[in-house]
Amino acid sequence: MSIRQSLLAILDQGPCYGYQLRGEFDRRTGSTWPLNVGQIYNTLDRLERDGLVAKADTDSEGHVYYAITDAGHDEVTRWLDSPVIRTQATRDELAIKLAIAVTLPGVNIAEVIQVQRAASLRTLQDLTRTKNATSEPESAEELAWMLVVDSMIFAAEAEVRWLDHSETRLARASARGFAEPLPLSTSSPKRGRPVKAEPAAQAAQAGQPAPAGPLTTDAVR
Repeated sequence: MSIRQSLLAILDQGPCYGYQLRGEFDRRTGSTWPLNVGQIYNTLDRLERDGLVAKADTDSEGHVYYAITDAGHDEVTRWLDSPVIRTQATRDELAIKLAIAVTLPGVNIAEVIQVQRAASLRTLQDLTRTKNATSEPESAEELAWMLVVDSMIFAAEAEVRWLDHSETRLARASARGFAEPLPLSTSSPKRGRPVKAEPAAQAAQAGQPAPAGPLTTDAVR
């Protein structure tokens, strides 16, 4: 989710201060992805640094307003006119969990899938009840919220289908003997943090005498 472009798009309607921007973002997304004020102001600082917004007036209560610049308006236009390209796999916690679990000894992966499916179905049922309890949107704010709910419903449905598919794939792999734990590799990694050389070794590599160590009481007797 692009907080940067979202805040810019809101500022394209008119100058806002930080708390106001947070309220506008929550109002337009149904408070589904709440932002803290620190996150808002950090983003505003970066936008100002990049010349996309500029500080404007300060009201009687000390609120500093930010206004979008021409470059910021162009950025919003490009964002709205461009598709969201998912070129790289996002770090999905559930996918990572199953991928790791299937390689570990002593893990009942079928049970892991069943537990997750039950939770995903509960989420789907809750979202569906929320949608069914809501009448047709009668304002832009209600329409925005319904779009978010629809997106979450489709995502939950897709997750349940993926879990069903994963369970079937696991059963086939088990039948073919491929669902065995994955032991730690014995091959040395190609890259890693090098061991810090001792001073004497460093001096030897440089062709210099080793530095003298600290004197001891035995050395001066």
